[in-house]
Amino acid sequence: MKNILITNDDGYEADGLKALIEALKPLGHLTIVAPSTEKSSCGHSLTLTRPLKFIGIGDDFYKLDDGTPSDCVYLALHSLFADYPPDLVVSGINRGANLGEDATYSGTVAGAMEAALKGINAVAISQFMTKDNNGGYSYDYDLAAKTAREIAQKIFEGGFPLPPRQLLNINVPHIRPDRCKGWKIAVGSRRVYNNEASRRVNPRGEEYFWLGSLPFDFIPTENGDYEAVTSGYVSITPVMCDLTALDSIETLQNWLK
Repeated sequence: MKNILITNDDGYEADGLKALIEALKPLGHLTIVAPSTEKSSCGHSLTLTRPLKFIGIGDDFYKLDDGTPSDCVYLALHSLFADYPPDLVVSGINRGANLGEDATYSGTVAGAMEAALKGINAVAISQFMTKDNNGGYSYDYDLAAKTAREIAQKIFEGGFPLPPRQLLNINVPHIRPDRCKGWKIAVGSRRVYNNEASRRVNPRGEEYFWLGSLPFDFIPTENGDYEAVTSGYVSITPVMCDLTALDSIETLQNWLK
């Protein structure tokens, strides 16, 4: 029986996590370790300034008190899988896409990256959201759950397609499964960032800010993941842990001369 470790960054009660659990149940034994609260955009952070504690939720289901996704995977591998590693780590299903350079902020991607650093096959999966008629965001996880199950099956049957210290970053369009055009291997699209923040003043006259809700804009990218998802494809992007800009090594050497 295959052993699968599951985590996320939306918290242990998230609907996406529940959908992922149901999707992967038929494939093996599941161990779930998820943050006790939402940790979106926490990146690849570990908690070093306070102790962490597993809190049992159910059979092989734990929340990590105020931990990050990287904490969850790190401690699960250290304690729950001390004698044997899991066959696969799956992080998600994230509520919202993790496209292009947004992957560097993502706690979902970081959970998978923590596993990849330890030499374990890892997948991050995220659900693209679309605006509804009221200006809010709507989504469901039917296609994402189906994709997670099929990807895991393919890994178990045909092996993991990437070398060590690499992971799969998967983004799923918000469409019905029968409307999906298929899977597309894509590069990370280039995101447009700015420094906007919402300024507020509390009743005591003190200034504070809310970050987030930035415009969801991308620079057109050939074979980009944003283009794939918005065209009705599931995007699959190989991500490596080594951030070295190899193409710039020679330029840097010449500059130092």
